[in-house]
Amino acid sequence: MRDHIPILEAKELIINRSGMTVLDISQLKIAEGETVSIIGPNGAGKSTLLLALSNLFKNFSGKIMFKGMEIGKDISPFEYRRNISMVFQEPLLFNTTVFENVASGLKFRKIDKKSIDKIVKENLERFSISHLKDRPARKLSGGEAQRVSLARAFAINPDILFLDEPFSSLDMPTKEALIYDLERNIKELSITTVFATHDRDEALRLSDRVIVINKGTIIQDGTPFEVMNYPCNEFVASFVGIETVLSGIVVKKEAGVLTVSVSGAHIEAAGDMDIGSKVILCIRPQDIILYPASIEAQSSARNTFMATVTRIVPSGFYQKVYLDCGFPLVAYVTDASAKVLGIVEGIKLKASFKATSAHVIKTS
Repeated sequence: MRDHIPILEAKELIINRSGMTVLDISQLKIAEGETVSIIGPNGAGKSTLLLALSNLFKNFSGKIMFKGMEIGKDISPFEYRRNISMVFQEPLLFNTTVFENVASGLKFRKIDKKSIDKIVKENLERFSISHLKDRPARKLSGGEAQRVSLARAFAINPDILFLDEPFSSLDMPTKEALIYDLERNIKELSITTVFATHDRDEALRLSDRVIVINKGTIIQDGTPFEVMNYPCNEFVASFVGIETVLSGIVVKKEAGVLTVSVSGAHIEAAGDMDIGSKVILCIRPQDIILYPASIEAQSSARNTFMATVTRIVPSGFYQKVYLDCGFPLVAYVTDASAKVLGIVEGIKLKASFKATSAHVIKTS
């Protein structure tokens, strides 16, 4: 990635619809070779932002810069769009063969036939669809059709690849295989990628950077680790899967450790906020350790509480266990651990977590 001129930049980007502001982005920079995920709930403005950045949404105010050139002033929208590719949630394929669909962007660019044949073959192989080259594109399965869309997008060797929730309509095995191929090809070719999704797991897997958007504005922008582990507010915490979000007040501060009063209980958390500060604590379920109530604390965790199991929800390879510690807590345990602990509704356990596992956000 280059640190000087970003490959793509938006400045004071505002979009209004029916008298309402649906997008308000003061500044957004994307570096060359970077993979950026734009995540947020349905209706947050992800697709609108993607359409604006790809210059497919024209009614906006502000500037969009491509390699330091303002689109519509220093470079024409047409010339800019020749340098980018867009893949939508639903594959938009021509009513012709797979080969012709992948070749279409190259033909628009007047590439010679010999080169087209070579490039199409390479990209069919990239996405494991060489055997489909003569098939009618509109008679493919959803996963096959999306592979054709991606092969077509890669064929023109774009400077920027835009992806608008391309996996949301696919079943899990198909989605997993396609993400694997996409991830491999993005890294191999170092293609700058901007990816809109509401799936935080997709964002974690594919991205160098995650931008959380809600109600048309950027809420947080950081690495996947930063956003997932250090959310800036309660909305981001809930959206990225932090199951336990607790309101409290700082009652003690000592050597980088805060004591926070939550529903009468005292929770220790790493932080540096003044006594009397109102805060929320964010605790990830995988950071909570459960063990029998009769056993003494098994770790150096500062926080240990008696807990009653109030609900158990099977979640794939683990159980999501809801606890009442005088405050609510959610933990993940494997099926094997749940069996060993004899976890059922109503059982009492001990729950512990480290002070560093409680992320503190000041609210006032």
